Amino acid sequence: MKFGPIPIEAAEGAVLAHATTAGERRFRKAHRLSAEDVAVLKVAGISEVVAAVLAPDDLGEDAAAQKIAENMIVRGIEARPAATGRVNLHARSSGIFTVDAAMIDAINAIDPVITIATLPQHAPVEKGQMVATVKIIPFAVGSVLVDAVTRICGGGEIFAVNAWQPVRVGVIQTVLPGIKPSVLDKTLRVTEARLARSGGRLTAERRTPHEVAAVAEAAASLAHDNDLVVIFGASAMSDFADVVPAAIEKAGGTVIRAGMPVDPGNLLVLGTLGGRRVIGAPGCARSPKENGFDWVLDRLIAGLDVTAKDIAGMGVGGLLMEIPTRPQPREPLPGKNQLKVGIVLLAAGRSSRMGGPNKLLALFDGKPLVRRTAERAVASEASRTIVVTGHQDERVRTALAGLDVAFADNPDFADGLSTSLKAGIACLPEDAAGAMIVLGDMPGVSSDDLDRLIDAFRKAGGTSVVRASHGGKRGNPVLLPRSLFAAIAHLEGDTGARHLVEAEGFDVIDVEIGDAASVDVDTREALEDAGGVLQD
Repeated sequence: MKFGPIPIEAAEGAVLAHATTAGERRFRKAHRLSAEDVAVLKVAGISEVVAAVLAPDDLGEDAAAQKIAENMIVRGIEARPAATGRVNLHARSSGIFTVDAAMIDAINAIDPVITIATLPQHAPVEKGQMVATVKIIPFAVGSVLVDAVTRICGGGEIFAVNAWQPVRVGVIQTVLPGIKPSVLDKTLRVTEARLARSGGRLTAERRTPHEVAAVAEAAASLAHDNDLVVIFGASAMSDFADVVPAAIEKAGGTVIRAGMPVDPGNLLVLGTLGGRRVIGAPGCARSPKENGFDWVLDRLIAGLDVTAKDIAGMGVGGLLMEIPTRPQPREPLPGKNQLKVGIVLLAAGRSSRMGGPNKLLALFDGKPLVRRTAERAVASEASRTIVVTGHQDERVRTALAGLDVAFADNPDFADGLSTSLKAGIACLPEDAAGAMIVLGDMPGVSSDDLDRLIDAFRKAGGTSVVRASHGGKRGNPVLLPRSLFAAIAHLEGDTGARHLVEAEGFDVIDVEIGDAASVDVDTREALEDAGGVLQD
């Protein structure tokens, strides 16, 4: 592939490196130029373009990413169609993600133009969650490099999602004087909640004295009818010959490992009994917070083996005391309902379809539309409202006089929607967990509608895209998580964030707000039908 300035006469078939405007036409980045396109550019006086010219043995970015994905040997995973040189791979079911790290490293070492990124080894995943992505960096890549990757892919399973199994679990809780029944009852509820996400079922509970013989008898009984036995000791293990490991051996079982390099979770015991696994739970497993017990339990429920060597290898990353994130069932994050959302109100457009007047200054009930929209934004639960201005900047600012809003000037507003998105999001404070993109020309969207979107965003933990809808069809506003901000900074032309959301596989939550989600006023007729009066 050749990349750089190319005379326009030689540009047919080249792939544009940057968005290019020629009169009324605008060609997007990565657009492959046809003979007709070249003619249009010539008429516009453009003598050269910065572009990529593919060699005969090159594969385009999408074709290369697709070929690599198709040659991967995976299990429980589906690949999405290629877009912008990327193929995202998603879990077909909930479970535990496993990956051959050596294969990934070998592929990433072939050439920097081909990359594969995955979730961490043994990460719990939900159905539909993205687990890996193949990305081709340039517009094209030599087929010899792609072939080298596919040869590695043919070496075996590269990654998989090991689906949760509907295991049957028996629980033993030992009792000492002073142990309150309420503590034991809570432990049972927490354990049931842990199993619920995987379809597991707690079938029986035994409460015994904290003695080797009593625990051994209960363990042997429960192992006969269950896939897994979990023992909660009334007293923490203080020696490898203590009650729980000793009881496993007395019942005829084997202790695989007592103690693990994960904190909290150090005092876990893992054993086998009658072909079933037995876990001596550490005291921290009585709490729903993440601990080493989760790491072992999750793998076993997903049908994965856990050996003494596996547990010994959990030390790196095993310090969990300061890690607040983890899928359900975990206690909610502190301040989750206080996630801050900023509003980016887009008010820079030229209202070109109005034939002259600025629709944002049209009067609705005697008030400029842009002011009405801004007042509703300010009255919502959003922490801050940023108004992006461009066309007729001074008139728009005057219409908003006295409101508690900040302004982001967009001198490049004529280059399209992406410039306003970037200008507005760049002005949001560092503590903003998300940005709600509000169009200035949607008169029906109320403060309550905005609050409903914010509420859905907070309940989802601030990581999902939340979108207003009407009758099952997507509309506006749209609330974007902070994790999308960096990608938005690289948008070009008259494009929004929709393709980013689709390409990156973000979870999307639709919130029905009625026809307000789809009523905008792009034309005179639409504005008048909505009750507006244009001003010169």
